[in-house]
Amino acid sequence: MKRRTFLTIIIALLTIASTIVSGAEAEDRTFTSPSIKAQFVLILAGTFMMGDNIQHQVVIKRPFYMQATEVTQGQWRKIMGNNPSLFKDCGDDCPVENVSWGDVQGFIRRLNQIEGVDKYRLPTEAEWEFACRSGSTNKYSFGDNENELGDYAWYDKNSNRQTHPVAQKRPNAWGLYDMHGNVSEWCQDWYDDYPTGTVTDPKGPPSGQHTVLRGGSWLSNASVVQAAFRGEDYPIVRCNDIGFRLVRNF
Repeated sequence: MKRRTFLTIIIALLTIASTIVSGAEAEDRTFTSPSIKAQFVLILAGTFMMGDNIQHQVVIKRPFYMQATEVTQGQWRKIMGNNPSLFKDCGDDCPVENVSWGDVQGFIRRLNQIEGVDKYRLPTEAEWEFACRSGSTNKYSFGDNENELGDYAWYDKNSNRQTHPVAQKRPNAWGLYDMHGNVSEWCQDWYDDYPTGTVTDPKGPPSGQHTVLRGGSWLSNASVVQAAFRGEDYPIVRCNDIGFRLVRNF
């Protein structure tokens, strides 16, 4: 009887310990910025085929946190003290837009300074596509059926030609919202032809004329918001359909 009671206690303690560990692991998979309260999701290392018709293998060796939504007007205002967006009437929960690639670098520098870290940055183009696909090999993170696109994206057929509050559509399999549509998102890379063969944690060329945009926007058609579609523009350009989301080093 005593032995049975002892075993029961041991099992109960092991169950509690397992629950604590699982909870800690779950907590490690998310991060909240203390200054702008942005939610981040841990993206684990992995390998995928990048691109559309002509693909190449990419190894993401280092895990990273990716912001679950695009940076909002309210989050931008907390750091920069202004709101450059043209769709101001959309509200604080709408993505900030009308920001250049250079403007975004200024935001990132100030955010890192405020939080006393050197961890926030833009995603590389490879990180962005890897996170968008969330394990999918299809046109979109959810598959190939364009009829389902309206459940995941604000694009030309449902946007009423404007931005919308973030996280109103369904997320992808890894908990990221608005990876298709709403605003196109700046990436860190300069635009260039893809490399050939397998590459590990690619960062693009050291310089160039255009920087990469991904995801399409509220004015894009269904082909432009596909996971593999590449956009580009001058880093000084500001448009009401261009914004960004952050990455935080793990």
